Amino acid sequence: QVRLVESGGGLAQAGGSLRLSCAASTRAFSRQTMGWLRQAPGKEREFVASISWNGGTTRYADSVKARFTISRDNAKSTVALQMNSLKPEDTAVYYCAATPEFGVAFAYWGQGTQVTVPS
Repeated sequence: QVRLVESGGGLAQAGGSLRLSCAASTRAFSRQTMGWLRQAPGKEREFVASISWNGGTTRYADSVKARFTISRDNAKSTVALQMNSLKPEDTAVYYCAATPEFGVAFAYWGQGTQVTVPS
């Protein structure tokens, strides 16, 4: 089974920064697209960012574009999300996500890490 463990969440002031990290336990990490999803209380989980298996292609939700940066290290089987210029609306549980190898849709995610940005 693919297991993903997020870390780095916490409390940040508006305009501040946080860096999330995801440690992946999977034998196919370098063949999986990775990403981040988030879920605010009472809302559905939404797409935040993704990065292709070799890091060559990245995607971002419009709401975070130019503020968040996703990266991966295949040698360490990790993926990170650098979050700058945080806003209260970024408050959510953030989940690391992965596709099956060669897949195009997320099928796995971690336990989540809380990010809180007070108004």
